[in-house]
Amino acid sequence: MKATRLGIEEIRRAQSVVAQAAIRTPLVKLNVWDAPADINLKLENLQPIGSFKIRGAANAMSAMSKAELAKGVLVASAGNMAQGAAWNARRLGIPCTVIAPDYAPDTKVQAIERLGGRVIKVPFDRWWQTFTDRSYPGVDATFIHSFDDDRVMAGNGTIGLELLEDLPEVDTVLIPWGGGGLAGGIATAFRAIKPTVRIYAVEAETGAPLTASLKAGSPQVVDYQPSFVDGIGSKTVFANMLVMAQELLDGSFTASLDEIAAALRLMAERNRVIAEGAGAVALAVALSGKAGKGRIACIVSGGNIDLPKLTKILGEH
Repeated sequence: MKATRLGIEEIRRAQSVVAQAAIRTPLVKLNVWDAPADINLKLENLQPIGSFKIRGAANAMSAMSKAELAKGVLVASAGNMAQGAAWNARRLGIPCTVIAPDYAPDTKVQAIERLGGRVIKVPFDRWWQTFTDRSYPGVDATFIHSFDDDRVMAGNGTIGLELLEDLPEVDTVLIPWGGGGLAGGIATAFRAIKPTVRIYAVEAETGAPLTASLKAGSPQVVDYQPSFVDGIGSKTVFANMLVMAQELLDGSFTASLDEIAAALRLMAERNRVIAEGAGAVALAVALSGKAGKGRIACIVSGGNIDLPKLTKILGEH
């Protein structure tokens, strides 16, 4: 079973499409002189929607036919893919409907609605079912899968091309794992151009199905606990995404909520970077020393965090 047909050619083609919607985000050094490694931050939180998801949504929608676009688009998302789809839908003048879990943060829901998206909140299990069904009752629109879609992964993979240009001597890349679309795209780019780089997925301990599944060798169901790390984490892994991870990744690491909160505070204090929980997981792992030494690139996947949550985390130090 091969997980994906995605190749470097699709990622290279996606560059010009993604450039119409997303910015080329900077890669900056973590301003901590005694860090356990040479840590660099890829700041996808600076995208127009505050997340890397704008890339995959733009590339997927560019490949749709006029008839598919005319129906509008449908996504299942905790917030960031929804914003990516809504932002691009607004740019194209088409409707966007979002199926969101009932714990989705107000900051993300309000941002989706400001962009013109319609949000339908449902319980977690019903939300997750939408990823399998690729549809939702009563909504006649073209579904965009947030991670299990080669077009989405190709858009995400443009981050890998930028990293290779900005830090060609990189040793390790740490990528937040939600469904696997970000890791799949970036890892595909690296395996084609510089396969010796170590690529790891990172998860929060409160929802780490990939780590459990890689250990077992098959998709596992875990006890997912919602937290401020709302952009990643789930109960299980799609079988084909697990195969992809086994093919492309060197493994995975987890971080505790305390470690993630500390990394979030450190970025705010030293680099004046505001990250959401998911965007701080890679740095949390890098600071723990689990990923080793050398030049490490941490994907800061997003910065869409509720201000009350951010204020609480910053004040906990």
